[in-house]
Amino acid sequence: MANERAERDLGLVTGLALDPEIVAALQVGLPRFAELTVAAVMVEVPSYSRAFSGRMGKTIEGAVRMALGALVQIAARAEGSDLRSPLPAALDGAYELGRGEARNGRSMDALLAAYRVGARAAWREMATTVVERGLPALTVARFAELAFAFIDELSAASIAGHADERATTGQVRQHYLDQLGQNLLAGKPEEALLSSAERATWQAPDTLTAVLLPLAQTRGLMSRFGQATLHITEELPGMEATDPSAVLLIPDMDGANRATLLRLLEDRHAIVGPAREWTRVRSSYQRALRTREIVRGDIAAPIDTNEHLVELILTADLEAAEDLRNRVLAPLAEIRASSAERLGETLRSWLLHQGQRDLVAADLYVHAQTVRYRMTQLRELYGDRLSDPQTVLELIVALSIPSTPDNDEVT
Repeated sequence: MANERAERDLGLVTGLALDPEIVAALQVGLPRFAELTVAAVMVEVPSYSRAFSGRMGKTIEGAVRMALGALVQIAARAEGSDLRSPLPAALDGAYELGRGEARNGRSMDALLAAYRVGARAAWREMATTVVERGLPALTVARFAELAFAFIDELSAASIAGHADERATTGQVRQHYLDQLGQNLLAGKPEEALLSSAERATWQAPDTLTAVLLPLAQTRGLMSRFGQATLHITEELPGMEATDPSAVLLIPDMDGANRATLLRLLEDRHAIVGPAREWTRVRSSYQRALRTREIVRGDIAAPIDTNEHLVELILTADLEAAEDLRNRVLAPLAEIRASSAERLGETLRSWLLHQGQRDLVAADLYVHAQTVRYRMTQLRELYGDRLSDPQTVLELIVALSIPSTPDNDEVT
C-alpha cells in the first residue's frame, strides 16, 4: 500500500533525464553523500550519536547509499518514464528501518528528525555536485522537488513500519500479560508463573492485591496504578462467563499503601482482597470472591475484605455452621419464631456485652427490665449451660453467622 502511494505521488515529479555525465558524478559521490549524511544525523540527533557508531554506522551508510542511489536512478530517467522499479527496494528498506527503530525503543520523532537532517545534508552535497556540472537552475529546482518528495515517501514508509512493529509487539505482549494474569488467578505452580512473567517481560513486584469490580468501572483505572498492574477480563476462575466483572492485580499496595488503594477506588464498586506475595495472589482473588458472596445488596463503595474476616471465617464451612446453629440454638426452636428471634438477639448482645444489662438495653433499644425478663426466659431454656465457657463460645459463633433463608427464623 505504501509502495503504491509512493509511485502515485512521485509520478507528479517525473524523471529529469539528467545528462549521463551528471548521473555518473552523482553515482561516484554516493559513498561520500551517505557518509556525510550519517555524520550529520549523529551530530544533530542525539538519539543516534551512539547508535550509528562502529559497525552499525557502516551498515546505515550502506542503506543510505542505496536509498540515494534509487533517487539518482529516478532522476536519470526520461520524463514520464516508469518510476516503479527503483522504488520498492528503497521503500521496503525504509519500512524495515521503522520496524527496527521500534524494536530498539526509539520514538518515531527521533527517526523523522533523522530524516530531516539527513535530507538537508544529502541534498546539500548532491546540489553542489550538479550545480558544479552546469545543471540549469530550473532543473536543479525540479531535482530538489523530486528529492524531497522521495524523502517524504521514505519517511512515510518508516512511519508505517514503526507503527506496525509497535502494534504487533503490543498485541503479543498483551496476550502474554493476559495469560500471566489468568495463570496467577488459577494458582499455577511458581515455576510456571516465573516463566509466564518472563515471556511477558513483566517486572514482578513484591506483592499483588486482587480487586474485583464491574468491568464497566475499570475504564480509566489503569492510569492510577503502576505499569505492572494486570487487568483480567476473561476466564475468571469461579465466575460465570456471562458475569460482567473484571479483576485488577495491583502491585505493592500492602501496609500503609492499602489506605491509598482504597482511596483511589472510592468512586468504584470494588471488593479489595488482601495483599499477597505475587505468586500467591490467587488467595487474594478467592478472598474477594468469598466476600462478594457474603456481602448482599448493591456495593456502593469499595469493600475492604480485611474488615470482613469474622464473617469469612464463620462461613468458611456453611454445613458445619448450620449444624452448629441447629445444635446450640435448639432450645429456641421450641418456641414461637418471633419470640425466638427476640431472645436470640438479646442472647447475642448479652454475651458480647458480658452481661452488662444497661449496655444490652442500649444496644437493643429496649428497657433494662425487658432485658432482665428475656434473660430469665433464656436461663429457663438453657439452664446452667449459659455459665459453661464452651457453650458460651458456641453460642457467640452460632449467633454471629450471617442469616440465610434456612435459618432466618432463629436470628
